[in-house]
Order: sequence, then C-alpha cells, then structure tokens
Amino acid sequence: MTTIPDHSFASLDPAIVLDALDALGWRTDGRLLALNSYENRVYQVGMEQGPPLIVKFYRPRRWSDDAILEEHHFALELQASEIPVVPPLSIQGQTLHVHEGYRFAVFRRQGGRTPELDRPGTLEWIGRFMGRIHAVGTRTAFAGRGALDRESFGVQPRAWLLAHGAIPDELRESWSGISAQALEAVARCYERAGDLRLRRLHGDCHIGNLLWTEAGPHFVDLDDSRMGPALQDLWMLLSGERDLMSQQLAELLTGYEDFCDFEPRELFLLEALRTLRLLHYSAWLAMRRDDPAFQHAFPWFGSMRYWQDRILELREQVALMSEPPLWPV
Repeated sequence: MTTIPDHSFASLDPAIVLDALDALGWRTDGRLLALNSYENRVYQVGMEQGPPLIVKFYRPRRWSDDAILEEHHFALELQASEIPVVPPLSIQGQTLHVHEGYRFAVFRRQGGRTPELDRPGTLEWIGRFMGRIHAVGTRTAFAGRGALDRESFGVQPRAWLLAHGAIPDELRESWSGISAQALEAVARCYERAGDLRLRRLHGDCHIGNLLWTEAGPHFVDLDDSRMGPALQDLWMLLSGERDLMSQQLAELLTGYEDFCDFEPRELFLLEALRTLRLLHYSAWLAMRRDDPAFQHAFPWFGSMRYWQDRILELREQVALMSEPPLWPV
C-alpha cells in the first residue's frame, strides 16, 4: 500500500472520507462527524440505510500493514470468544483498505457511557473481561507490534527527545538527569519483578477506551495493542490515594482471576509502567508537534511550564518506585 507524509492528514477532507466508504459499496448520506482522536483520524459517517458507521484512517508510517492486521485479527479472535470488543468489519474479505493513499478500517458504532468505577461491582466486572482478554492473549504472540518495555517506552523516547532538542535549553540538564534516574529506578523495578510472561494486551486500557452499557463493559480502540505484562491493562484503572488504589486493585483481581492467573510479582512494575507511559507520552507529543491537529489541541506543549511539571512528575515517580509495591486489600 502507498503511504503519504505524516502531516498530510490535513488533506484528508470530507470528500475523501465519504468516497472511501462509497468505494466499498456503502451508500453514505453526507453526514460526517469527526470524533476525538489525535493519533489517527476517526469519523462517524451517516448511511442512507441503517445506523452510522465508524471509519478510522491510520496515521501513515506508524504501523506496518502486517502490524495493523495483527490488531484486527486479535480483535476478531476476542469477538469469536464472545468478549465485548469492537472489531473491524470484513468487507470483500478484508479489514484493511486503502483510498487515495490512506489506509483505513470500518467499524460498527458502539454506544455506551463512561463507566462509574466507584459503583459496587463495576471494577470486578471489568476485571472478569480483562481476564478473558488476557486468556486469549496468551494463545500466541504478536510478530510485528513489539513489546511495551523499558527500552521501547523509556530509553528510546528519552533519546529522541534529547536528540531533537525538544526540551528548552534552560531545563535540558535537569530533565536529562531526572529522566536518567527514573529509568534506573524502572530497571530496578523490573529486576525485582523477575522474568514475567508477556501476552497480547489491549495496551491502552484507560477509562476513555471503555464504554458501559446495561450488558457491561465494551472495550474499544486496540490501536496500541502490544506484548507486555498483564498489569499494563489494569493499572490505568486505579486512582486516588494508595489505600483506595489497593481496594480498587483487589476488586479488579477478584474478577480477573476467575479467568486468568495474575502473577503478584508484576506489582513491582506498577509505578515503573506509569513512569514509562509519562516518558513515552512526552515523546509522542513532540514527534507530532507539526501536525495541525496537535498544535490546536495541545498549544501548551513545549513550554517552560510543561517541562518544569514533567521534571517534578519524574521526581515523584523516582520516590514512588522506591516504596513497597501496591498490594490488594
């Protein structure tokens, strides 16, 4: 498939979106709603007959075709196991399509609301389905999507930020020093955890990627799916003070372990995984700062205040990674 420059999302106009679906045999009615997505471009498109469809245009060069298809196959495998995910539609025997150089996939629209995580039983319910996702995720491994680890989410993003002058000169030394300390602390956390089994993950299981209905949770957006430790799909659902997070973790694991064993040694990684996400997020923003959508959505990125806050954040993470691991109670 042909690719196009990263910044050329600016040329992805409504006509291309509608024509892409028309070319697959869908009769659109011209209604188009851009949804909240910055990594890719996602639209709700009205149909002449039936409910609207969701179409996702993939950011050029982020994933290979094979890696995107691995994500699609994982979603379809989960659906076949009656797990509530939203997989791409197979059209003419394919889930990945191309139009005017843009790769895209089509999805059914899934309704739902933000889950109320403090409501009794909600976290346990989510934990049961996450356990089922991970049970399927252990059947085989991704070949082209890589792993979420210290190198890919920490060392490489830090090196990129320093090499490309993303940090203001006045703060470069401070950020470089504390980020190096943070990665050393991450390495110690991984040493304490020991060798852990990696599995196919959702990869980005925060509350925004969960839709709640009367039937329970629906998991959406597997775009960040990778190999990694099970805890990666659990820790982002924890919030608040340490005692509260311990209670939340206990609820999640009560449901999770109905379907999949959890290795307690992974708990040494909780703050390490949070630290890696923080480093990766800064690099993710910096790598896309020329994208007009990012400039509009993140005008504060790159400011002195932004990097001062990141320095303080990493100092806090270094301290947290020296504490005993969180434990379910």
